Amino acid sequence: MTDAARARGASEAGRRLAESAAPDFLLSIETAPMEARSAAVLPDEPGAWLYEPKWDGFRCLAFKDGSEVDLRAKSGKPLGRYFPEMLAALRSLPARRFVIDGELVIETNGQRSFDSLQMRLHPAQSRIARLAAETPAKYVLFDILATAADRKLVDRPLEKRRAALEAFVTKIDGSDAVLLSPATRSLDEALVWLKQAGQGATDGVVAKPLSGVYEPGVRSMIKVKRLRTADCVVGGFRYSSTSRQVASLLLGLYNEAGKLDHVGFTSSIAKSDRAALTKRLEKLRATPGFTGKSPGAPSRWTTARSTEWEPLRPEIVVEVRFDHVTGRRFRHGAAFVRWRPDKSPRQCTFDQIE
Repeated sequence: MTDAARARGASEAGRRLAESAAPDFLLSIETAPMEARSAAVLPDEPGAWLYEPKWDGFRCLAFKDGSEVDLRAKSGKPLGRYFPEMLAALRSLPARRFVIDGELVIETNGQRSFDSLQMRLHPAQSRIARLAAETPAKYVLFDILATAADRKLVDRPLEKRRAALEAFVTKIDGSDAVLLSPATRSLDEALVWLKQAGQGATDGVVAKPLSGVYEPGVRSMIKVKRLRTADCVVGGFRYSSTSRQVASLLLGLYNEAGKLDHVGFTSSIAKSDRAALTKRLEKLRATPGFTGKSPGAPSRWTTARSTEWEPLRPEIVVEVRFDHVTGRRFRHGAAFVRWRPDKSPRQCTFDQIE
């Protein structure tokens, strides 16, 4: 036998050994979570839908086979390294094998904190371990894809999967780390949840067809977010990276001390308006722009170029639409609605969003 043949034989034997030792997760860890498409209103066909809060966390599929546990983000990337306390919690559950779907969340000072989740995505294992001990994550479950008894549940309707999920959670009752998401068939109750969304734990409501099977990677559900508006002061702007035209407006609100805090941005400015708007804003350039919290400095997620901004005199007020507030900031970019020349900048305070 040649050296090459021996090498191929050794490689094949190694592959078979690795496969034989690999955990049997009932479903492939490459399984993508079922997703939702956005809508303006919740569907209301009687008896056809199950409504759930839309949790503001990290979507996560969890796979378990004995002592082997794997956490996968919506992107397919492994999350276990960043949430060692959740690996331990799932490993300790009496259920030996399962695949479940839910949202990782973290509470700080009694409130759900998306910022605390983002802090976990850090290269230093020592920091992750410290944060896992100080602010342990919880796993809010809203679907079950497989169990040791029922094997794959993805082809069963949601009505059957929800019953299986509730039975699963009942068997692990007492776990502080694994929780069952509330669900209702009442549109009225779902509308109450939607009204309460946008301030921490949830950012909307998800509607799921009760007769629907689990479709990995398919937008078979419907999500509705609570969109609100606020009048904000334009405390600065950023130029485009490719021209000297305005790319985004930096938004501010006055805090209790009378200081203007940066709260987010809007970049939804019509292309046809940018040249005239740039000239208008350049005439208002003056420091400091924001007298309280200012736009952040460069970090490992940004570049110095992307954080450069031009301060303005606080004279322009704009109405924007937003969907979620975290740490007194808009979590996502706000959508431009209209200019508000009728509003005084000093009227733009935090009581609009709290």
